Amino acid sequence: MPRDWDAETYDRIADPQVRWGASVVGWLDLDGNETVLDAGCGSGRVTELLAERLPRGRVVALDGSASMIEQAGRRLQRFGNRIRFVVADLLHPLPLAEPADAVLSTATFHWVRDHDALFGHLAAALRPGGRLAAQCGGAGNLATVVRALEELGADPFTEKVFAAPERTSERLLTAGFMDIECWLHAEPTPFETLEELETFLRTVALGKHVRSMTDDEAGAFVHAVAERLPRLELDYVRLNIRARRAG
Repeated sequence: MPRDWDAETYDRIADPQVRWGASVVGWLDLDGNETVLDAGCGSGRVTELLAERLPRGRVVALDGSASMIEQAGRRLQRFGNRIRFVVADLLHPLPLAEPADAVLSTATFHWVRDHDALFGHLAAALRPGGRLAAQCGGAGNLATVVRALEELGADPFTEKVFAAPERTSERLLTAGFMDIECWLHAEPTPFETLEELETFLRTVALGKHVRSMTDDEAGAFVHAVAERLPRLELDYVRLNIRARRAG
């Protein structure tokens, strides 16, 4: 199963992900009565933006982390039964009662090791003609953090997939998508203080690295990574994906 998260801290610090996610929500041309799957809803901050655009529709808020789903449930309580919460792994067929009209996903796909399986499961979760709008870490993502991890002899994100747009387009086509658009863009993300940067690294990018460490060990490790970065900034690269389910 996917890693679990400190969902409360993530909800507090995830402004970059929310900013990127708001743009992706805007890619969906919605009438307001659709059913949309949020594949990797996290703590629900982007899901909230999506639900506001569906006053007569529904959102399936899906995540692999039970703590994220709990946090999202608190945030999205005002939407009542228009939100259905599901704990599920995107590596496996998705437990949906009926196909969705669209799939939204932000800051999630790079956590899924098998993108061929991922896109196959998403295609199966969509009605014919249904839309996919997604963004995740792409080729070159967090290159300075990768170098810092290599210098420290730590795992340089081998569990993540930072894919190129050309390979992603091929996978989408094989999975049954059409009208495919994939491209990269840089999202340099600065922080005002070293403390803010280290909190973000510890909660998001390095969460799996520090999971088995003591609090002191984790703090020292994250600091060692942060001090090797050229500035108080994370060099994010986003892989953007737009496509339509064939059929």
